[in-house]
Amino acid sequence: MTTEAGRRYAQLDIDGRKKLIAERLLVCVPLIGLIRRVLKERPSHRAPASHFREELEDYMSEEQATETLEAVLSWSYFAELFAYDEQARQFSLKNPA
Repeated sequence: MTTEAGRRYAQLDIDGRKKLIAERLLVCVPLIGLIRRVLKERPSHRAPASHFREELEDYMSEEQATETLEAVLSWSYFAELFAYDEQARQFSLKNPA
């Protein structure tokens, strides 16, 4: 059994798939939308991961917050919504346009 969204995804090229995934992530995963908004609003288009981890820790343990950010990174990596510098522990926009 397939869905309309699944058929659409299967017919797209890689860039179309990235765009579709990006759209769905921004709608369905509020944390991804928040990170993207913060990055767009800042002149440097950068934000430390600690900013978002601390927000999450208001609702979950430190370990769960870290795991949540790692999941967000995995999901958003393919969609190219933002970049993450592991050494600096910082999110940024690859293309702030």
